[in-house]
Amino acid sequence: MNARIVTKNPIAFLRAGADVTWGHAILTALALLALTAPLISPYDPNVQFSGMQLAPAGTAGHLLGTDELSRDILSRTIYGTRISVGVGVVSVLVGAFLGILSGVIAATAHPAIGGLIMRFCDFLLAIPGVLLGIVVVSLIGAGTVQVCVAIAIINLPDFARLIRASTLREKNLDYVRAARAQGAGYGRILFRHLLPNALPTTLGQLPASIGQAILLEAGLSFLGLGVQAPTASWGAMLSKSRDYLALSPFYALVPGLLLFVFVLALNKVSDRS
Repeated sequence: MNARIVTKNPIAFLRAGADVTWGHAILTALALLALTAPLISPYDPNVQFSGMQLAPAGTAGHLLGTDELSRDILSRTIYGTRISVGVGVVSVLVGAFLGILSGVIAATAHPAIGGLIMRFCDFLLAIPGVLLGIVVVSLIGAGTVQVCVAIAIINLPDFARLIRASTLREKNLDYVRAARAQGAGYGRILFRHLLPNALPTTLGQLPASIGQAILLEAGLSFLGLGVQAPTASWGAMLSKSRDYLALSPFYALVPGLLLFVFVLALNKVSDRS
């Protein structure tokens, strides 16, 4: 019935289709930008041009100008896409894997073990994400890998709670009881029945988590605890550009705009998934 209503209203159908695809289009474009950075970037992001400190936008050969160390802003923004997107995606995937593993164990193991795992997750959730990230990075050091570890730990409890709830719901349904009655073992029930039905709901959290991870990476880099110089990232560029906004506005505007658009697209995809 809903399908017939949609097809009778082509304007609404096209509008809904556009609403779904623009977020995916932006994510695809930024992913391609990150993957092809060495091919499309006009310069090496760390090369310095003598005598061109804080050159304005449009200067010969430098579309967005140069930074305080005479490096091309456009090149650093393009390479910063690779770092920011890579850190966000990798850290969330690692956190999701650890969270799903913990949640499944909590839902299927002895109640005492499950309770201990969930209390640890509650402890992590009780600490604000930025504060927890600062604590983790302060303990293990600053750097790209360290930021990935911190963001993975921050995302672990979200996925653990989601998969645990889904697994608890599925394990009491008739098809699981029937498989158990037929003699199916723990592994078969888990991988053939529980996970395929519990995972889709949990994986819907991925786009929103990646958006939050990118913002967190940018925040930690802004504070000097994330990606370290001379590596380019959006957060680090925003931090360094604070003192030069009047002289070089594109230094902060372009990475900030890309950060905004990327997170907005991720949230849109998450809302529609």
